[in-house]
Amino acid sequence: MSILIKNARVIDPSQSIDEKINILVEDGKISKISKNIKETAKVVIDAENKIVTPGLIDMHTHVREPGYEYKEDIYTASRAAAKGGFTTICAMPNSNPACDSQGIAEFVKKRAKEVNLINIIPIGAITKKREGIELAELADLKEAGCLAISDDGNSVRNSGVLRRAMEYASMLELLVISHCEDSNLAGNGVMNESFISTKLGFGGIPNLVESIIVSRDIMIAELTGTKLHIAHVSCKESVEIIKQAKKKSTKLSAETCPHYFSLTDEYLTTFDTNAKVNPPLRTKEDVKFIKNALNDGTIDVIATDHAPHIESEKELEFNDAPFGMIGLQTTLALSIKLVDGKIISWPRLIELLSTNPSRILGLDKGSLKEGKMADITIIDPDCEWVVTKETIESKSKNTPFINSKMKGCATDLLVNGKIILKNSNFIA
Repeated sequence: MSILIKNARVIDPSQSIDEKINILVEDGKISKISKNIKETAKVVIDAENKIVTPGLIDMHTHVREPGYEYKEDIYTASRAAAKGGFTTICAMPNSNPACDSQGIAEFVKKRAKEVNLINIIPIGAITKKREGIELAELADLKEAGCLAISDDGNSVRNSGVLRRAMEYASMLELLVISHCEDSNLAGNGVMNESFISTKLGFGGIPNLVESIIVSRDIMIAELTGTKLHIAHVSCKESVEIIKQAKKKSTKLSAETCPHYFSLTDEYLTTFDTNAKVNPPLRTKEDVKFIKNALNDGTIDVIATDHAPHIESEKELEFNDAPFGMIGLQTTLALSIKLVDGKIISWPRLIELLSTNPSRILGLDKGSLKEGKMADITIIDPDCEWVVTKETIESKSKNTPFINSKMKGCATDLLVNGKIILKNSNFIA
């Protein structure tokens, strides 16, 4: 089927394109990108006053399947991702059983193919059961389609085990995604260690819990020559360590999440467990550092860290409620605030949400070059909407942004040349 997207502002950092231009899609691929396209198409999408970008890519999604389908599954996660403008997501391995074997990785890929909405890439575990003791069969995970490995939710405590994992990952050309948390230092903490945690009577998690492991993992990666990606950066100390390390390493990258530049620990005076996340919300100063790092290139990626939990779990007392919030449908709008606030430009935003994730993962995506598969996101930067439980496609509704007014949304989505969303509605 042929599809013509016309009258749009096209932003593609991979080609340094930011102009009004047309795109022709034929047989699932981008056949032409030009101001003057004379060919007729079966479907015409008039994207006047909209922005067309390479499909957004989320490097950090918890789809919960297999094992926790009561919180989320691949079908509902795919719908939430599509509504949020994502054509590709990475499924983190903390399922049950963990994605520590070829069979589980292949299951995730099979289910994604059955759902047939977006691209889903399984991320393999570093160690068996994510216990940090025995290495998973990393070569088998690579063969099964895993582009990266992580024990996300846990750091690999034993530095010797991590070194061996990184040595194998380097040989296999696997990206290592590091969850940076010294659990001994974190103790029973449930929020950022600050005056506010003392005031509320909650156990605190200091910035050092994150930054000490950031430093360790970077040093081991430098020793082993491993491609390392630091997940969900939340604090100024981590930013400073990454910034210095990048001066001598081209194999280091990092991500942050919208809640780390949209909220501070002051929000937790509401006792809203939906904002209990790991790492925790930090201070205004940390938020400032995160924003600067997104601008200057220290942080390469905005990821969702979409972590669904059902209402009955989040209704527990703050100390007992699980960490995590959903984010697939709110990430784009929260990130657009950075553009509106003149923190970053639109091309930089698309780098953070598409071009850079594709490059870091080694995907043949994140670009609108002729001949590429047509993964395309069309954004209305001015659409206004309200986050409600009814509009959330995820099974779980655990977000502190319920009833918040948002600006900016994905209206149309093409995945492998197939229209998934049109005018904000799913195509049956």
